[in-house]
Amino acid sequence: MGGGGQLTEPAELGNGRAGGVYTWQEVQSHCSRSDQWLVIDRKVYNITQWAKRHPGGIRVISHYAGEDATEAFTAFHPDLKWVQKFLKPLLIGELAATEPSQDRNKSATIIQDFHTLRAKALAWLIIWVWGTSWTLTLLSAFLLATSQLQAGWLQHDFGHLSVFKKSSWNHVLHKFTIGHLKGASANWWNHRHYQHHAKPNVFSKDPDVNMLHLFVIGKTQPVEYGIKKIKYMPYHHQHQYFFLVGPPLLIPIYFHIQIMRSMISRHDWVDLACSLSHYLRYLCCSVPLYGLLGSMLLISFVRILESHCFVWVTQMNHLPMNIDHEKHQDWLSMQLHATCNVKQSPFNDWFSGHLNFQIEHHLFPTMPRHNYHLVAPQVRALCDKHGIPYQVKTMWQGFADVFRSLKNSGDLWLDAYLHK
Repeated sequence: MGGGGQLTEPAELGNGRAGGVYTWQEVQSHCSRSDQWLVIDRKVYNITQWAKRHPGGIRVISHYAGEDATEAFTAFHPDLKWVQKFLKPLLIGELAATEPSQDRNKSATIIQDFHTLRAKALAWLIIWVWGTSWTLTLLSAFLLATSQLQAGWLQHDFGHLSVFKKSSWNHVLHKFTIGHLKGASANWWNHRHYQHHAKPNVFSKDPDVNMLHLFVIGKTQPVEYGIKKIKYMPYHHQHQYFFLVGPPLLIPIYFHIQIMRSMISRHDWVDLACSLSHYLRYLCCSVPLYGLLGSMLLISFVRILESHCFVWVTQMNHLPMNIDHEKHQDWLSMQLHATCNVKQSPFNDWFSGHLNFQIEHHLFPTMPRHNYHLVAPQVRALCDKHGIPYQVKTMWQGFADVFRSLKNSGDLWLDAYLHK
């Protein structure tokens, strides 16, 4: 092996023998699609074969190939003892004693302070939730859209295993909520959303910043597109056509195509049955009142309303923030640079499903939502200590920043396109 590390035994694929001693240079060399190692608590694991069977999807775990995945591993798994039995056969060694616990330029001080904060936050994790006229048609549409939005936040809680102590209960309720109540797929959501949490606002790793060439975002991508003379759309007008393309079409068209394709290609027949039961129930209730065509028009309108709310709520926390290629930052810095909060109020908490506390949610994704405000002051104090920006906005400022960030990115593209 290169890099100066000494192996006491061959590094086989997940052979369960923890005899190897490795340097970071050696670990980082195993980051290809066919050869993937990662580090958790200084232990080196070969995940090449396991990644294909990872319940959270192959991509989310592969994003940490060649890196220290300790923070992400801890954040995503509430029952660490149970998960350890899957890790044990993959163990191939550990970092050499002379190697630091952190890879690349990650701050040991920030990581240690975050560990201290997380220990305090875990105290709150034990507090689990127990807890046919046009006028009437429009009213019904708004009520349905509101209920769909709130069901979306509820399935989000189940998907992050933050409602019940037993993961199996969360998984069952997640499939029911996102499938029967919303017509979507739990597996599709897991594979997509966990990538977003693992590497937020990182191109090629966070699917939420894959804009399908419809938009250029951040400060890096617009310049890259402009220099290469890429013009799939008039990007200097993207802040204007966003209102016609982004919010109204994301859920009704793009997500639904993705969901159906995912369920069929992955043979997720349970998810497909749950999804179809949603539409069967809806049609049984609506066709006698509106007919088949009227029912299809009504559900489409409801989806457009829901999509508008969903896009604005989710994008106000991320789109105006730093969006760039992989920088290999520590967990705390990576999440704070990609995330901001929206001020707390009874309406903001309800309307956004407490995702106005997006910073705390990203740092502690399995924490029940009603505890975010309890840990927020300590997160902010830690950020102040290390000079990491902790942004809090009003909801209207968050909405305006979505528009403003799209305009700024479009202007960067136009300048690069014309002059570079």
